[in-house]
Amino acid sequence: MFFYISKIFWFFVQPLNLALFLLLGGWLLALVGRRWLARTASFLAVLILVLSSWTSIGAMMLNPLEERFQRPAALPEKIDGIVVLGGGLEGAINLVRGGYELNSGGDRFVETAVLARRFPDAKLLISGGVGTLLLEGEGDAATAVRFFAAFGIPQERLILENESRNTAENAAFSLKLAAPKPGENWILVTSAFHMPRSVGLFRKVGFAVIPWPVDYRTSGTDGVGLFRDNPADSLQNTTMALREWIGLVGYWLSGRIDTVFPGP
Repeated sequence: MFFYISKIFWFFVQPLNLALFLLLGGWLLALVGRRWLARTASFLAVLILVLSSWTSIGAMMLNPLEERFQRPAALPEKIDGIVVLGGGLEGAINLVRGGYELNSGGDRFVETAVLARRFPDAKLLISGGVGTLLLEGEGDAATAVRFFAAFGIPQERLILENESRNTAENAAFSLKLAAPKPGENWILVTSAFHMPRSVGLFRKVGFAVIPWPVDYRTSGTDGVGLFRDNPADSLQNTTMALREWIGLVGYWLSGRIDTVFPGP
């Protein structure tokens, strides 16, 4: 139930959709003569689009998330496994074309391939099913077989978790498949802005991991300003940041993580 509620809620509150719904509502209100409410709704829609697309608000919201966990200065000599969370592959395209097209989060898989070459005895656990309500696609765990084969990494090293639909299920299902033993070292690879929520969820299920953030979206020097980035990227940053902060609050309120902003 949590999965469906979260997806439906996010459909309505993500900035672009919210602005469109406000514009539609304003148009309907104008038709029935509620002009003051119509103007208010239209103003809010424009304000959301301007702030999300033309300002640095998205980067400013993302930066604290990305700075929360740093890569360790040194890793243990022995790494038993590497967990990479899905979200870096174009599932709809790969389902049809049979390739391994990367999206904006593809750094997760590229960095995992680098770590796999650095630690040739480590298992690779790819956690990611189809996490959408309506769109069809191939889960990242399924596509990963072809991706890692292209880097000369045999399928025998892979542990495929292809049932999870969100980060909470990533953590729970990964623990079950990895079955880490005391003293083992497992690396967790995901986007830097996604790392606080991910670490909080892995801690909650009792899976100790070494955070290895990738896929940075901010420079760390972003301040208040206009037109610091192109509008499409600014809107994407705002959307991702809002989703992550809402996710942290929602997971905390539902008891899935112990603190609202997990840290080192």
